[in-house]
Amino acid sequence: MKRATGTAWSLAAFAFLTLLATPAHALDAAQRIDLTRHPIGYLTLLIFFVAYGFVVVEKAIQLRKSKPVMLAAGLIWALLGIAYAMNGESAALEAAAKHVIQDYGELMLFLVVAITYVNTMQERRVFDALRTKLVSLGLSYRQLFWLVGGLAFVFGPIIDNLTTALVMGAVVVAVGVGNYQFIVLGCIIIVIAANAGGVFSPFGDITSLMVWQKGRLSFFEFFHLFLPSLVNFLVPACFMHFSVPKGTPDSGGEVKSLKTGGAVVIWLFVATLATAVLFKSVFNLPPALGMMLGLGYLQMYAYLLQHIGRRRADDSIAFDSFREMRRVEWDTLLFFFGIIFAVAGLDVVGYLAQLSHFLYVDIGPTVANIAVGVLGAAFDNIPLMFAVLTMNPEMSSGQWMLVTLSTGVGGSLVSIGSAAGVVLMGLVRNHYTFLNHLRWAWAIGLGYVASILTHLWVNAALM
Repeated sequence: MKRATGTAWSLAAFAFLTLLATPAHALDAAQRIDLTRHPIGYLTLLIFFVAYGFVVVEKAIQLRKSKPVMLAAGLIWALLGIAYAMNGESAALEAAAKHVIQDYGELMLFLVVAITYVNTMQERRVFDALRTKLVSLGLSYRQLFWLVGGLAFVFGPIIDNLTTALVMGAVVVAVGVGNYQFIVLGCIIIVIAANAGGVFSPFGDITSLMVWQKGRLSFFEFFHLFLPSLVNFLVPACFMHFSVPKGTPDSGGEVKSLKTGGAVVIWLFVATLATAVLFKSVFNLPPALGMMLGLGYLQMYAYLLQHIGRRRADDSIAFDSFREMRRVEWDTLLFFFGIIFAVAGLDVVGYLAQLSHFLYVDIGPTVANIAVGVLGAAFDNIPLMFAVLTMNPEMSSGQWMLVTLSTGVGGSLVSIGSAAGVVLMGLVRNHYTFLNHLRWAWAIGLGYVASILTHLWVNAALM
């Protein structure tokens, strides 16, 4: 898991707290230029889908996923620059671009801190010790599959789906070392469970958070989505169960224990997440500031251990927090940069707003809300949800619950449809890939349909 854990970066439902608005909406109606029927608009779509195609075949062509989307994002915004310059609106586009840069900067800071903690926990042998503990329980691969899935479902609404994927992915790799099939299926169920769990909490997923902050649903109304979310996790898990390898993990003969300070690092990570929540919910400050304060906790603790290590002449006591920061996987961070800017560019063109208008005005809320979840898996659910909130269609609380559910769990349909999936693509590069996830899209799709039907049934009075 060497660089893998560094890649662990990503991922948020919580980190995405910083993306509550996309640059497209930084442009007011007077400044917006409709490019949806302009050659530049068509060209941006072509560039986006070509880049997306390269991401799909990343493993086959050995081209890091960040490279095509970075290129696509730059080209899309260059084309937008030409169009807006020709219409004398360059200042408006510049403001929009700066807005998304600011958002991404906050996101990156959040992720860098989270990754640094995960890397440090790996260096302190936290995951190795956990693997030793789990293996000592004598659990089979299939039992472990359900255990990690269940934990991801429970942690998702508490620490958000991104952080959940980050932590549980590291656990799966540590426990399943040497078993390719278990790691693949373990990662897939983590994405499904983390996304499902994040739906019934107002801060478990960014789309849930957006709905909550806009006042469309109250805090306790989200809990109406617990049963549909559980169904979304259980249906694909039951199908996948039979493909999980039989047998139990090899103990490897070596019993790993925590290094000095390992338990403290875990609690510092918990304190850091709590600090981020505090900054957001109490002070109304970006959670990235809380995360950076949490990095300060780790830095000072690292200094303390270094001092103790020098005094005892024991190098094993100390760790270098800056070295753990250097292990961040930039491929994943830059992938997010590219995809965020590319999708935001399409929003500036006008395609996402046009799509939302078509869905809610011409089709109707129930079908539209279900479709938004599917579309969000391919085009990123955040700007789509933002477009829905901006349009503010007249809907019942049950319909707002439906779109919250569909966008949250719809991201599980493909590996790059959610922050949790993107995180694990970087964390477990040679196992969890776009195509490996896609092979189970049919089972995940059944879970998606089952969760929607469950919501329409149990919350019918709210529709």
